[in-house]
Amino acid sequence: MDNEQSARTETRMGNQMIRHVVLFKFHDGVHWDDPRFLSAESDVLNLPEEIDEILEWECGRNTAAREIAYDYAIIGSFKNQEAVNAYLYHPTHVRGVEKWKKFSTWVVTDFESSPST
Repeated sequence: MDNEQSARTETRMGNQMIRHVVLFKFHDGVHWDDPRFLSAESDVLNLPEEIDEILEWECGRNTAAREIAYDYAIIGSFKNQEAVNAYLYHPTHVRGVEKWKKFSTWVVTDFESSPST
């Protein structure tokens, strides 16, 4: 069993995991075909291959036709707060933040969650 599988098994055996949620709002004039977005999206999709602390990873483009809606969402699961911190300061994540800053703003929340079985 590799480290990732071990962490998932341990987390599912009763420990709380941390869910990390990020919602991005594009600056005015930015659209899905913007090369800056396409580059950042590609990077985000590959983060689990680069950062071992990520246990689960979902991301995608908004489908709601509402003015209040954000444009892009990321939901990640981590074993504990230390794993979230390692992710936040990982060089690949830091480079990604710099990309997203050029065309969007975002809100973040982290919360404890019982893993589903």
